[in-house]
Amino acid sequence: MPELPEVETVMRGLDGHLTGRRISHAILRRADIRWPVPPELPRLLTGALVQGFRRRGKFMLMRLDNGWSVLIHLGMSGRMLLDRQEALHEHLTIETEAGGRVGFVDPRRFGALDLVRTADEDSHRLLAGMGPEPLGNEFSGAYLAGLAKGRSAPIKAFLLDQKVVAGIGNIYASEALFRAGISPTRAAGKISRPRMDKLAEQVRATLIEAIAAGGSSLRDYVQPSGELGYFQHGWKVYGRAGEPCEHCPGLPACGGISQITQSGRSTFYCAKTQR
Repeated sequence: MPELPEVETVMRGLDGHLTGRRISHAILRRADIRWPVPPELPRLLTGALVQGFRRRGKFMLMRLDNGWSVLIHLGMSGRMLLDRQEALHEHLTIETEAGGRVGFVDPRRFGALDLVRTADEDSHRLLAGMGPEPLGNEFSGAYLAGLAKGRSAPIKAFLLDQKVVAGIGNIYASEALFRAGISPTRAAGKISRPRMDKLAEQVRATLIEAIAAGGSSLRDYVQPSGELGYFQHGWKVYGRAGEPCEHCPGLPACGGISQITQSGRSTFYCAKTQR
């Protein structure tokens, strides 16, 4: 599933293509994707001026001048393609008066499209109760330490909880924990404040680097232009089981990067350097 850097990259592409443009035509080809799509979506899109975009966690919100926002979630295989026609699985097509075209393509149909009043975005059922943005001022080591106090859940599961922090997924939790030198299995409540400060710093740094690289292309993800992301070439542990990490010499001195399963998801880490 696309995580925060991928969603941010897609949103920036849409922003440059649609903001300030008026929608001339919108076609909805499915009544449902993951959930039912509001049937009035094409009517509210047609004729509206796109005022801008906002990302909340792994969701995008396209704000219109009629007081409505379109909530977009890419799911497992969703893509937003600019000025390209996808013959299959294009569920929503948006055309602008300037001649631009955007298609929402989702072969596996785990994505979502919905409508919400712009003034009520944060109370939408999919957004209400989400934690702070990891790139925002509310996110810090002090915040993590305060919320983790007394918690026995592993720190990786703690980071993946969208009520704790919005937008972090499996890849970037593994990468940030490696950079911070913290084992993904350590209880969140057992991590000292200085180490939480370092973790918050590395979460932020990892996400910023990934956004600059256009995200990580794994399976279906592409940028709106159709280009791949490049951050997967910079993964330090994710997907690298058995390889030496950048701090270790590898066999026989150490066993290389380990892979375990936590809450049904693969976790990658260095058991020698992450404590």
